[in-house]
Amino acid sequence: MHFHHERLPLKTATPIEIIDITADIRQVFETHLVREGQVTIHSPHTTAFVALNERETMLQQDMLAFLSRLAPKGAGYGHDRAPVDGRENAHAHLIGLFMNASETIPVHHGELLLGRWQSIFFVELDGPRESRTLNIQISGVR
Repeated sequence: MHFHHERLPLKTATPIEIIDITADIRQVFETHLVREGQVTIHSPHTTAFVALNERETMLQQDMLAFLSRLAPKGAGYGHDRAPVDGRENAHAHLIGLFMNASETIPVHHGELLLGRWQSIFFVELDGPRESRTLNIQISGVR
């Protein structure tokens, strides 16, 4: 059984941002190729997440608008009155209740089993941030 862990550093530029990381994940996977197994992508952050969805410009704009409406910033949340790190980010934590910290993608015959329209996204809800990290875990047989 083969195991590999790698960290993917990211930088975000806007308050809410959706970054397509599919090519980055494929690059790591191709370096540590397994024939059968899985790739898990995990965000160790409480205001940034991983999602599988379609990469299409208008849909991504719809996603950004939806996330902004789901829990608007500055809506009088208690967490914003005494933020732990000085960031008024209760909205990001609340939106995060509906998102995933990780996604696992099966590997079969050396291929990531993503659907035809699926891409892998890093979703920033509390940006911009100079430093974010994703954990990538590859496990399986070669």
